[in-house]
Amino acid sequence: MLDKLASALDFDRQALGLRFERQKVLAGNIANADTPDFKARDFDFSKALAQASARDGSQGQLAMTTTSTGHLQGGESVGTAPRMLYRVPDQPSLDGNTVNMDVERAAFADNTVRYETSLSLINTRLRNLKAAMQSE
Repeated sequence: MLDKLASALDFDRQALGLRFERQKVLAGNIANADTPDFKARDFDFSKALAQASARDGSQGQLAMTTTSTGHLQGGESVGTAPRMLYRVPDQPSLDGNTVNMDVERAAFADNTVRYETSLSLINTRLRNLKAAMQSE
C-alpha cells in the first residue's frame, strides 16, 4: 500500500526537487550579478523533469549499462543533476558578466510561484487521500 502511495507521489517529489535546484541556480545568478566574467546559468525544467521521470525503479536510479569491468556502477547520485546551460546575454557587458537582473528576477519569481503551487496541489492530494482512508 505504501509503495503505491510513494510511487504515485514520486513525480511530485521529483518536480519539487528540480524546482528547488532551479531556485538555487537562479539565486546564484542574482548573487553574482556584479561578478566580472560570471556566466549566468539555468536549465530546461521540462527536459530535466522528463529525464527524471524516465528513470526506472522507485529508488531513483538511472537505467545504465556497463560495457567494461572498470566502469562505475550507476547509483542514486549519478546523473541526478540537470544539464546546466549558459544564458545567451541580451545586452553584452564590458566585464563579461551575462546576468540580466530583469530576466533573473522574473525567472526567480515564476519558479517560486510554481514551487508554491506544486506544494499546494500535493497538500490537497494528500488531504483527499487521507479523507478517503478515514472511516465515517
